[in-house]
Amino acid sequence: MTLQERIDALVALGEYIGRMEGRLEFVIRQSKLNNGWFTVENTKLSLKAIETEFLERKKLTEWANSYDIQENIEPKKVGLILAGNIPLVGFQDVMNTFVAGHHALIKCSDKDFYLMRHFIKVLSEINPDTENYFTVIERLAGFDAVIATGSNNTARYFETYFKKYPNIIRRNRNSIGVVDGSETEENFRKLADDVFNYFGLGCRNVAKIYVPEGYDFNPILEVFHERKLIVNHGKYKNNFDYNIAFHILNQKPFYNNGSIIMIESPSLQSRIAQLHYEYYSDKAALIEELASKEEQIQCVVGNNSLEGIDVIPFGMSQRPTLYDYADGVDVMDFLKLSSNCLL
Repeated sequence: MTLQERIDALVALGEYIGRMEGRLEFVIRQSKLNNGWFTVENTKLSLKAIETEFLERKKLTEWANSYDIQENIEPKKVGLILAGNIPLVGFQDVMNTFVAGHHALIKCSDKDFYLMRHFIKVLSEINPDTENYFTVIERLAGFDAVIATGSNNTARYFETYFKKYPNIIRRNRNSIGVVDGSETEENFRKLADDVFNYFGLGCRNVAKIYVPEGYDFNPILEVFHERKLIVNHGKYKNNFDYNIAFHILNQKPFYNNGSIIMIESPSLQSRIAQLHYEYYSDKAALIEELASKEEQIQCVVGNNSLEGIDVIPFGMSQRPTLYDYADGVDVMDFLKLSSNCLL
């Protein structure tokens, strides 16, 4: 397939997602039955982001053209070990491999495999030649390069196992929010999207906020209370109740507004149904701390700029663009380099 044919197939896939036909609705519900965290609402939220940010023709064409992709490369087999924390979190890796002209060996997470398999089937209906670009596998073998996403523990295993191959190995990362006291209720509603969407399970979900010393939490707690229905979800409620009991037993102070628990902690990683916070005295000190933790941070949301720190607006953490690569590693550049060094 030519690059244009691959783009056309992806655009058609985006149009299929936008129509939300009955067969797609069925797969969404099938995915929910397999993984209780994948609610219909959250899966549709992920699909909408993919449709509008990744598969819109103008955006996709401009992005692909920025890489000078060669038409006549010898396709390589790229092993993709996908995460399963939020619906279709590995879609960008699969799409990038396809656009680059390589063959994707896809190891789906057992938490998220119905949707990916379905989209590969839909692509084959759109253009049968796409079948030459995807293989869903149980065990990774016969690959030329690998992109693997996992926890810090699995990353150590991946680094040892794949050290002889061109690779991208991703570890745990978390996202943070910076509050400076100038925020409006609408800002906090958008921050609530960053915190609550996907139950906070994504690496782009805000797991911690930095607030000025002496900050009054009441405005943010009141706005976050608008998400109170989230505790109707059984898995989330179990975590919520456990965290409350844990902190009471340990006599540790916390805020509780009925939808989330907020606790002061230096850690960037928080439990499900919990949001960490930390005070800062001045922006210079905050910038220095964030810079020192750059390798642990996926993205930073806030109202105002911070020198030397990429800050995106509240509400946009879970709407990455084609250029927003996980861990800041340009996958398309990697795929170009891999194809050259493996010729």
